[in-house]
Amino acid sequence: MSATSTPPHTPRPPFPPFDEASALAKVQAAEDAWNTRDPERVALAYTEDSVWRNRDTFVTGRPAIVEFLRAKWARELDYALRKELWSYTGNRIAVRFQYESHDATGQWWRSYGNELWEFTDDGLMRRREAGIHDVAITESERRIFGPRPESEKGLLLPVR
Repeated sequence: MSATSTPPHTPRPPFPPFDEASALAKVQAAEDAWNTRDPERVALAYTEDSVWRNRDTFVTGRPAIVEFLRAKWARELDYALRKELWSYTGNRIAVRFQYESHDATGQWWRSYGNELWEFTDDGLMRRREAGIHDVAITESERRIFGPRPESEKGLLLPVR
């Protein structure tokens, strides 16, 4: 199967309606997946016709999500992400996040944002809306080094 062909439908627990524990688990699963920087793996968490708004870019469908993520991680090198549950209700979750990466020139960036997620009954995300703002940082200002260690799962993100 090619990276852009549609894989068999696979439910993705936890399922809505979300309670605090299941919402926290869904957020951690998303963080863990995105930190793999594997577009094909990440795209499997979305419906085949999932609709995204990411900054000023609109993406629809898994093949487009895979291509979007390939381009993203080709630009955003050494990407490392932290997500935090903000709110949940029914089949929706809101998160805040931070990630750090550097560009091809070596400039480091910390990107802050919020995401709104909507899920199907089988736990796949059908809608993702992300607002993101970038701040140039020096390498010495970095605070996110790879995937979150087990000992830090569930901890809140620094506000600064």
